[in-house]
Amino acid sequence: MSFESVKDHFKKWNRERDIMVFETSSATVELAAEAIGVAPARIAKTLSFRGEDKAILVVAAGDAKVDNKKFRQAFQMKARMLSADEVVEQTGHVIGGVCPFGLANNLDVYLDVSMKRFDTLFPACGSTNSAIELTCDEIFEFSTAKEWVDVCKDWEEDTTYSTHKTDYSQVKQ
Repeated sequence: MSFESVKDHFKKWNRERDIMVFETSSATVELAAEAIGVAPARIAKTLSFRGEDKAILVVAAGDAKVDNKKFRQAFQMKARMLSADEVVEQTGHVIGGVCPFGLANNLDVYLDVSMKRFDTLFPACGSTNSAIELTCDEIFEFSTAKEWVDVCKDWEEDTTYSTHKTDYSQVKQ
């Protein structure tokens, strides 16, 4: 159902056919990078945190880690991740397929600046074996993000990672 809600979400922009479905798992940053054939940093991972009255989603580059001090400064609260059950309840997506699209609830989405060094990134699409290639502007628009934030650390400013289009011949459409 979660994959279908994301597919329906992308119909608004006529992009549902751009969703890639893999024969192998893409449930982790590393598995997704391997399935797509890109550097792990280009996987846009969606992290789910407890907010005051509902979950907060932060989408960040695959090599970024949440910086607790920056998170507290940005959101005036401690970074506390949701449990696996809470993630499904709040987003409608299982861990490994969480994305800011086709959500079960109207959640606040923020994008971390760690993603801005890439022309395109690959967020999941509601299942543990799917993704879509999007620009930062598209992720912002399609997720109805509130704003860009700087809440992560340990990511490289280096843009030498390949940002060219990938050969998807091994991807099941």
